[in-house]
Amino acid sequence: MPPLQHRSTGHVAEQLSIIDLLSLRPFPGEEGRPGASDLWSGPGFHLAVLRESQDFWEDRSIEIVEAAERELEADLAALAGVLTARWGVPQKVELWPCIGVDDFDPSTPTRGPLGFLCGVAGSMQVWWLPNSDRWVGLAIGQADPEWQFQLLAGIGDSDSLLRSL
Repeated sequence: MPPLQHRSTGHVAEQLSIIDLLSLRPFPGEEGRPGASDLWSGPGFHLAVLRESQDFWEDRSIEIVEAAERELEADLAALAGVLTARWGVPQKVELWPCIGVDDFDPSTPTRGPLGFLCGVAGSMQVWWLPNSDRWVGLAIGQADPEWQFQLLAGIGDSDSLLRSL
């Protein structure tokens, strides 16, 4: 399978092609590090940045931030509509329990896509792929108030999600 090239795009068809490619791509045996391609993979998961807004270092005014967030929410809604037509209604997964807020134990960190997603998003929409042990999740995340919003897609094996629910 050809290597995935990062494409920060507003086009649903291009975002969908990234999800389709990652849904079929084998998971690597070792966890890689996030890189310039905005793709991060490891045993049982792939995570991709489908689109990102501007950053907010220079201007954090409410109008600028809300406009950027609305734009990514519109992209998420359009992409979610296509995925829902394909695979049915998604399950909403609250991510904060994944990090063990109520019974946090630093000796057992959350790894993979959920570890990252828990740090940047509160919830995600999840579709279970038919005839597969994989799921596809979409979320909008922001790691810090000055950083950009990101439309994120996570693909994982069922164990990676079920362990965290």
